[in-house]
This record gives sequence, C-alpha cells and structure tokens, in this order.
Amino acid sequence: MPIRPENAARYPADWPEVSLAIRERAGWRCEGSPAYPDCRASNGHPHPDTGSIVVLTVAHMDNTPENCLPENLRAWCQRCHLNYDRAIHLRNAYENRRRGKAMGDLFEEPA
Repeated sequence: MPIRPENAARYPADWPEVSLAIRERAGWRCEGSPAYPDCRASNGHPHPDTGSIVVLTVAHMDNTPENCLPENLRAWCQRCHLNYDRAIHLRNAYENRRRGKAMGDLFEEPA
C-alpha cells in the first residue's frame, strides 16, 4: 500500500530493501491473511478472485511501521492487506468524521 506522507517518517530509511526482502521471501505471492489463508495471488498477474492485477504489498501485523522485524511483516495482495487493515480504516474514518474532516469536506468551496 502506498505510504501516506504523514507516516513516511515512521518507516526506516531502508524500507525499500526491507519490503523487497519480504516479497522475495514469499516468492512474489500473497502469503495469505487470516481472512484468506490460501490466497497465494501472484504479483503482476490477475487476482484469482477479483481479476485485478496484483501488486504485492508488505503489511505490518501489529500495524506499527517502526516494527520491521521479519516476523512482523507479511507479503499480501491488496485484497488481503485491505481486509486486514479494515478495522483501522473504519476507525480512522469515524475519527475524521467526528473531527469534521469527512471526505465530503475536501470538495467544499473555499471560504
């Protein structure tokens, strides 16, 4: 998944090398998430379930970008990664709405 600019400083300087090593460890296939343990979608090929071209991502199991220990990282397709992070995305969306920063606010005319 793309790194949001506000989180970029949380990743180590060698993140490109770390993430490459994890994807290579997985043989460029999804390692399967708790929801889809047998996924095994291949990077650069159509996903067997969604049909979209797979871009293999690297997920932090503890959702902490600073923790780049190999046992905390998994190579996942977009579906597995987004599914795993769903609760965090929902919580963030709720917090943004609560603070008045909903997506609709981005499209309002400036005052």
